[in-house]
Formats: sequence, C-alpha cells, structure tokens
Amino acid sequence: MKLLIIGGVAGGATAAARARRLSEKAEITLLERGPYVSFANCGLPYFISGDITKRSQLLLQTPEGFEGRYGVKVHLDTEALEIDRAGHRVRAKGPEGDRWFEYDRLILAQGGNPIIPPLPGADLPHTFKLWTVPDMDRIHTFIKETQPKTAVVAGGGFIGLEMAEAFHQRGLKVTVVELAPQVMITMDKEFAERAKVHLESHGLTVETGVGLKAVLGETKEVELSDGRRLPADLVLFSVGVRPELTLVKQAGLTLGESGGLLVDETLQTSDPAIWAAGDMVEVTQRVSGKKVRVPLAGPANRQGRIAATNALGGSMKYRGALGTAVVKLFDATAASTGLSEKAARDAGFETGIAIVHKDNHVGYYPGGKELRVKIVYDKKTGRLLGAQAFGFEGVEKRIDVVAACLLGKLTLDDLAELDLAYAPPYSSANDPLNMAAFVGQNDLSGFSPVISSDQASAQFDPATCTLLDVRNRGEYAKGHVSGAFNIPIDELRGLLSEVSKEKKVFIYCKDGFRGHLAVRILKENGYSGVYNITGGYLSIRANSSFREEN
Repeated sequence: MKLLIIGGVAGGATAAARARRLSEKAEITLLERGPYVSFANCGLPYFISGDITKRSQLLLQTPEGFEGRYGVKVHLDTEALEIDRAGHRVRAKGPEGDRWFEYDRLILAQGGNPIIPPLPGADLPHTFKLWTVPDMDRIHTFIKETQPKTAVVAGGGFIGLEMAEAFHQRGLKVTVVELAPQVMITMDKEFAERAKVHLESHGLTVETGVGLKAVLGETKEVELSDGRRLPADLVLFSVGVRPELTLVKQAGLTLGESGGLLVDETLQTSDPAIWAAGDMVEVTQRVSGKKVRVPLAGPANRQGRIAATNALGGSMKYRGALGTAVVKLFDATAASTGLSEKAARDAGFETGIAIVHKDNHVGYYPGGKELRVKIVYDKKTGRLLGAQAFGFEGVEKRIDVVAACLLGKLTLDDLAELDLAYAPPYSSANDPLNMAAFVGQNDLSGFSPVISSDQASAQFDPATCTLLDVRNRGEYAKGHVSGAFNIPIDELRGLLSEVSKEKKVFIYCKDGFRGHLAVRILKENGYSGVYNITGGYLSIRANSSFREEN
C-alpha cells in the first residue's frame, strides 16, 4: 500500500502519524511545499509577542524525526503540481526538480491561504501576513532590525486580534482596521463591542466599518476607505483565508456549495482513491446542518486522523464541526461555540437568547471577575443552539460545557439540571450556565418572558409601550435609556398605578435579575405583555439602537 499525503501541517501530519499506527507495512510519503513540517501554526503570534521565547518549541517534528519515529518519508519545499488520477500518481516540483510520486491512496491536506487584498502597496517590504514559520520569522526580524513605532492590522478576526496584541507587546502603537461593523464577526455584536472596549482600554485603537484603500510606502501610512490616513511602519493583512484548491481544480475533483472541496462523511472526495482533511474541505455544521468551511486546527487534526483511517480501509465517520473557538485578548478571553444569535436566525430557527452577567465565582469569595454568558436556543423545542462568553476567568470552561451539550443535542432543561463542579473559588452553587438556562426556561414557559435589547429597541413606541428602568435612582442618574422612567424594584409594588396596563412593558435593570423580579411582580398583579430585556443595561449599551441619556 502506497499512501501519499500532500500537506504536512495539522491535518496532513496527523494523517501520517495515524496511518503508521494503523499499518507497519504501508509505504507513507508526505509532500510539504514549505520548509517545515508539523509546526504549531496557532502558536506563531505568541512567538511574535514574546510569550513563547524559543522558536524551536513551535517546530513539532522534523523530516528526520518523522522518518525515525513513524517511518514516513517527508519531502520539504516540494509543491504538488498535478494529479494524474487515472495513473494514480502526483507530479511535484522540489529541490531535485520535477518528479512523479505514485500512490494507491491519496490524502489532500493543503489547508488554505491568507487573502491579500489587491491594494496599491500591498506588496511593499513592510507589509506582512502570518501563516507559516517563514512569515513569522520575517515579521520578527523586521521588528528587531527596523524597530517600527506604529502598526496597522487589517482585519479584526481572531488572528488579527492576537497579532494586534503581539505588536502591542513589542512596543508598537497599534490600530486594528475592520471593514465589517464589528470585530470578531462570527460573534454577536454585544461581545464584539465588549472586546473592542477592552482592547482600547489597553491602548489599541480599533476602527470598524472602514477598510484599507492603499498602503503608502514613502510616508509609511495607510489610506482608509474614508480618506483618512494612519501612520503604519508595519502593516499586517489578516482579512481571511481561502481554501487551497489549485490542485483540486486541476484534478477535476468536485467542489461543494460553500466553496471548499466536497467530501462525504468518511472524508472521501469524488475520487474513490482520494481523501481530504483540514481547511480546504467543506463540512457539516453540527447544529444547522448546513455545509460550511471551518478553518480551525482542532477539526483539521481530527479530520486527518479519520481520513488516514479510512484511506487504509477503515470506516470512521466525520459528523461535522461546531466551530468552537477561543481568543486571548490581553487578560481577557472571548469564546464561542455553535450558532450565534444572528446565525441561528439566518438558519431559520425561532431563536431565543438568554444573557447573564455574573462573576466567575460566588460574590462572597474574594477575587471574583466579570463573566458574560449568552446562550442561544430554539424556542420551539428548547434545544441549545450555541453560546458565547467574555470574561477574565472560566470563559473557555463554560463554552466547552456548551459544546458538549450541543454534541448531545441537549435542551435548556438539560443545561438547567447539569451538575457542574462547585466550590466558592471556582463557581456558584448554580453556575452561570445553569442561570442562563433558568432564564431560557422562564422565557419558554411564559413565567418570565425575555426579549433581546435589539428586539425591544425595534419594537419600542412610546404610544404603545412603556420602558421601565428598575435600577436604583443613583444608577438611573448616571445613565439610562432615553424614554425610560425609573421605579426602583424595591418601590415597584407601591407604585404600580404609575405603570399602564394598556401598554406593552419592557423592563431592564443592570444585568437582568431585578428585571426578572419586576416581571413577576407585574404579572402577579394582572399585567400582560411584560418582557425583561435579557442582559439588562449592560447588554443594551453594547447591542441596541436605544439612545442613552446621562
């Protein structure tokens, strides 16, 4: 059995190691167009920042190591140019020139390529991308030798934000420029806004809703799409990744609806002798069932393992990805799994959301830190659809819990009953996830209906609606929503006559809890059409078109 693997990073390296564990007799060859095999590409920003001090720690294997441990022959700086499907061979160009590699089974794991927009000046010496070890080396050397003072990062996705922090750590004044209305476009805007505020609190400038028009070499500036110019001794492009499909198209393999390489649940392509894994393939989104591309290291590694298993005669299935992701933002963390609120609505779900703002552990234990959690659910069935979180401790723990729930197709009721670890330094007797589930349960049962701040602002009409602020008078005086009137929760029972029963009532407090109490008081006194704005004033400020007053 001759197994040929094209691509030697996450999916390809994993496939090679897995194949050897399955068969000592297979002849395994790996082609990698770059100068390194099996490197930790997710760690590259942290070498730039200085968090990782030894470059060698990022190089997980060498060709010699692969051959010694796994008996895999690795060819570096070798680019596959042509697949002869009928002849079961691949033409590649390497240090020794062109040659053909034969195969019985072929695994494609070529990943993707960062998008470099066709802008004037995009190819100047002080412009960069970060995708490979040589990319990292080039950036590191440039900073060390030229000592730039300013940097512009084009793109506010996770890699862009990681690199913005890295540049800041290296002493540069950094501006993030994002064409979309928010950074972290895969997350809902209240979390993107909270991340933006946090980045700015650490000295970064974040410009959203504007793009780059040109890189100006002589003046070391960038010109924005609105005409402004920003100083930029260094420019990094991090605007997205497209799948590497040149070889795939040459070979005539079938592409999928999302633009990636089409594979079945065994990761087999339209050619029965070829499998594929990683950023180049399209997969099923586990919650929506739609075909998507998920360019993340975790799914790529698991796909490589499955592709190798099946190429050697196995029958493992890849059932799709949730898209679980996490990013470090200085001392904070943002993370998500499954569908965002927007993605759930776009997928056709009757979408409900529940937001809680809690400390990461009980308030009486010292050192509690901000934790914002949002769960997304199907209002018809109560099934969990996704979650997002932002905070300073325990963020990824909560998101990983929800990821497991999504895999098991659990519901709000299941999450409400989930028995999570509790001790005062770590959580609360009811974890913030339990609390979010309680909010969702109360919404679905009608016990305490909730509404998002966006929905409330869209529906609010003073002629037919009342906007009730139940915070204390001091909180109200510091800032409130225009058009809201204030009755503190502890005074509400005695002032019910001031709240019209003829109007719909939208209630908010700081974080949602007092709003919940107010809903119950009004409903018990004969009010209908009463809704608690989930997440309270903290979510309103980040997520809606309500106008604020001081």
